[in-house]
Amino acid sequence: MSMSHKRPYIIAVDGYSSCGKSTFARMIARELNFIYIDSGAMYRSVALFCLENNFCENASIDLKKLMEKLPSLHITFRSNHNTGIQETYLNGRNVEEEIRSIRVSEVVSQLSKIKDVRQHLVKLQRKLADSHNHEISGIVMDGRDIGTVVFPEAHLKIFMTADVDVRAKRRYDELKAKGLEVNYEDIRDNIMRRDHEDETRKESPLKKAGDAYVLDNSYMTVDEQMEWFRNIWKEIAKENYDYRNR
Repeated sequence: MSMSHKRPYIIAVDGYSSCGKSTFARMIARELNFIYIDSGAMYRSVALFCLENNFCENASIDLKKLMEKLPSLHITFRSNHNTGIQETYLNGRNVEEEIRSIRVSEVVSQLSKIKDVRQHLVKLQRKLADSHNHEISGIVMDGRDIGTVVFPEAHLKIFMTADVDVRAKRRYDELKAKGLEVNYEDIRDNIMRRDHEDETRKESPLKKAGDAYVLDNSYMTVDEQMEWFRNIWKEIAKENYDYRNR
């Protein structure tokens, strides 16, 4: 196999809901000049599609209708020219704000249990990584099963966790800052429910890969988390990939 066809360097960031995985993964990607892919945003985009097309009724999803439409969904990521932050597009439409709502979070919990949906999105996630083979040298992808299912061969795996009350407060503050009317207890209940569903679902349950580094960021600032990452990178990844020479 020629060098140009090798899969890029992959960093997998897994962990619990509202641990700040996306923020952390984005910062790693920015520091290393890697591409960032938010796998959770892909599930949220499908959940939004279900809601907008009335595929969700009485706490259940019309799987037949969804699977008929799923192959035609086009999920992409583009960098915002003003902020530099990567945003999610569903069939060419920016849905970054809409997919972060509580109503979407509730549907994602159901959606993530469905084997056919997960298998389809895993294929898309691997395709996204392969599509960048000739463009960049590395990818950071965050989610629930990146290091265990999507890319079990990832070069570096990180598993994030944090106290449930800390996570609920972070999520509450994030949504309030966006001007949304939310209830702290509802958010905490949603997070606890998602934790249970993520850990106990039959298809690709949330669990730490055996070779993953654990980051409990309950009482860490973003800067402290990045310092933790840099120490790991110096010890492990730099032996195989010297990003400073890019």
